[in-house]
Order: sequence, then C-alpha cells, then structure tokens
Amino acid sequence: MGSSRQHVTLESEFPMHRGGCLVRPTIAYETWGELNKRRDNAVLIFTGLSPSAHAASSPEDPSPGWWEEIIGPGRSIDTRRLFVVCVNSLGSCFGSTGAASIDPETGKPYRIAFPVLSLEDVARGGWEVLQALGIKRVHAVVGPSMGGMSALAFEILFPGTSDGLIVISSGSRSLAFSTALRSLQREMIRRDPNWQSGNYDAATMPLIGMRLARKLGMITYRSAEEWRIRFGRERTAEECEPDDPFCVDFEIEAYLEHHANKFTGQFDPNCYLYLSRASDLFDVADHGASVEAGLAKIEAPRIMIVGVKSDFLFPSHQQHELAEQLSISGRELEYVELGSIQGHDSFLVDMDRFRPTIARFFAPKD
Repeated sequence: MGSSRQHVTLESEFPMHRGGCLVRPTIAYETWGELNKRRDNAVLIFTGLSPSAHAASSPEDPSPGWWEEIIGPGRSIDTRRLFVVCVNSLGSCFGSTGAASIDPETGKPYRIAFPVLSLEDVARGGWEVLQALGIKRVHAVVGPSMGGMSALAFEILFPGTSDGLIVISSGSRSLAFSTALRSLQREMIRRDPNWQSGNYDAATMPLIGMRLARKLGMITYRSAEEWRIRFGRERTAEECEPDDPFCVDFEIEAYLEHHANKFTGQFDPNCYLYLSRASDLFDVADHGASVEAGLAKIEAPRIMIVGVKSDFLFPSHQQHELAEQLSISGRELEYVELGSIQGHDSFLVDMDRFRPTIARFFAPKD
C-alpha cells in the first residue's frame, strides 16, 4: 500500500532552532506499507536538498519516486514488512512550509522574512509527523546527503527514538570545500537581477541564477571519471547560430543545460537558498563541546554508514570518521565504502551496489 502526499499542520507555534518561530506550519509526507499493531515497524526517511517526499510510486501516485528501486514490496526497504515515512523538509517547496509559503500573519509569502532554517528544524519536522501518526519509536531512520545530516540531528534531538540509523554520503558537518561550492551557488542566484532581494514573482523568476547554480550542483554531484566515460569529447549534433560563437558544442554541455532547465521550473529559488545555507550551518559540535560529544548523544543500537569513493562533495573520509566516532561497545556498526563512479549521486543511480547494501541492513533477523 502507499499514499499520495499527506500533510501535518501543527496547531501551535513552531520555535526555530536559531530563533524566530513559525505559526501553524505544515509538513508534507508520504507513506508506503502498513503500520503493524505494535507500531514499531516504521522507517523514517529524510531527503537530500531538492527531492520531495515522493520517494517511491504508489497506486495513488504511480509516477516513479526518487528512490523507486529501494522502497517497495520485496525491495531493499521492503514495504511488505515495513511502514515507510518520507518527509519533505521544512523549508522546501513541495508541500512543507518554506520561504515560498504564505505567512499567516501577513497574508503574503514569507520570502526572506522566513526565519533562519536549520537542519535541526527539518529533524523536528520529521518528529512531528511521527507524533501525528502515533509512532513513538521507529525501526530505523535513513538519510542520504543533506538527509544524512538531518538524520543525525534527529538522533541527537530525540535520542532513544530509533532502533537503527543509516547515514549515506553525508557527514557531521560541511567541509570548507563543500561550503565554498554552495556559497557560490547561492551567490549565482542572488546576483541574478530578477532575484530582487527575494521579492520576485512567478513572472520574474531569477532563472539564470538558478540555472547556473544547478549546473554547478550537477558537476559536484558526479565524478570526473563518469564524465570521461559517458561523454568524453562527444560533440552535439546541432550547429551554432552564426551570431552565437559560444553556443552549446559538447554533449556534456547539453547534459548540464537539460538538467538546469528542468530544475528551474520545479524549485523555488528562496527555498533553495534557505536549504543550502541550512546544510552549511549544520554542525554536530553545536550539540556538545566537540563533534564526539555531540555524536555521543546518539543512542541507536544499530548503525550503518555508507560512503562512495568518487564523492568529492561529501568525501568518503567523512563517513569513515563518522563511523569511527559512532563506534562504541555494545553497538552494531557497519561502515561500507562503495566503488561507484557516479560521485555523490551514486545513491540515486548505482542501484547494483546500493540495493544489496541497504537490503542487508533491513534483512529480517533469524
């Protein structure tokens, strides 16, 4: 069984982690499978920066989800046994309250009046969804990329809530290199004249800035080795116009152009800015005197940390360090480093490696 998008609207104010509050915010989510009588078979999934809660298809919404080959009957996260809940991050633009939403106090979009967003807020949004569903404890919390940091925040803020944790291609904090890349993406959007300090409308979106930010993002999500194998020096079939000597000439350029144009029609620029900065602001050390002290608050007895050798946005040494810091006596912990060549996006595309890895964690115990 599955469900199309559902919503939880909180009846009280939502205090934000770094100050300010939201009035009656909404969190969007989708579910698959059935909650058992003990209500202890739930799997909570936090997403990366750009996906919606639609992680898998369902009879109500048959369109493929972003983790279609992982979630479902007989798949790695088997919905014949497990009840899967995927939340759309607070601050996003796919049903949850974010900068593009209407501020009930003004009747206008929040835009940049939206409070500073933190991944701790995203984590609490997931917890609020569980409360609305009557779930006190979950079988596991799963998060890839930004979702991995949200999952860590969830484990720190709500210790003892989960029996398992999977963190994929993520880390305890953003590296300076990754922050530099995201900072440049944010500047590309803000430098677009149509951004207008966040006060654009549907007819005057900062599309150039969004396209450039997405292109840079796509470059950071994959690896140079994959580009070499997939595209090499291949040229496009189209000829340049006489008055455009710098048109798209190579297949890799056409690929980036396609994905950039696809993204700009789907994602709100201000929401992108808020979620991007939230990724950079997150630091486990904020929850203790050090990263080690913050991670010590995590109580999940079973943990899997997954890294990818070709990922340079969240290099695998971050996952290795995370596994070492989370390794304590009495805890079942597995660190997996995969040889995928698709870089940071491997968890979305290299199913031959990710399916068995995740299935192993969720395999029924004898």
